[in-house]
Amino acid sequence: MRKPVNFEFKPVSNDNWPDLEKLFESKGGPHNCWCMVWRKMDKYSDRSNKHEKKKALKGYIDQGQSIGFIGYNDHEPIAWCSVAPRETYRNMGGDPGLKAVWTLVCFFINSAYRQQGLTEKLILKAVEIARVNGAAYLEAFPVEHDSPSYRFMGFISTFEALGFKKTGKAGLRRHIMVCKL
Repeated sequence: MRKPVNFEFKPVSNDNWPDLEKLFESKGGPHNCWCMVWRKMDKYSDRSNKHEKKKALKGYIDQGQSIGFIGYNDHEPIAWCSVAPRETYRNMGGDPGLKAVWTLVCFFINSAYRQQGLTEKLILKAVEIARVNGAAYLEAFPVEHDSPSYRFMGFISTFEALGFKKTGKAGLRRHIMVCKL
């Protein structure tokens, strides 16, 4: 396990897209889903094709849409957080009555940097990014620690410790949690 020494965040853009590719294609990285499980894709796209998912995620960047940010340690990409306006995602079951909502759906942290509190830092940065971009709420869909799936969406206890409130369930395992900004 390596301790982050000089940790910083950068929103994904065309300039640092190669860093996201490097992170996603690293050992254990989300190179199969390309963080498109919950995002909207063109109706003619093949959701089972990882190359089309990568192309679709890059399409959001090319259109100037926020998709999330990369966490760096000494300029090396080591973490990812998917956070964007709710409208860019498929319906995940959040409260439709809330307006100006951003959604946080997943994290990836290089295994050498896990268990060091980086998830909390990623969530706090997501809150800041959503607020700066005019969001009134940030929603997330974490699970219990013993969940056999959806662990990439984070854990309920982490979000609770950072001020998120449970507002319901989305499916069998995912809990809807909201932070008023």
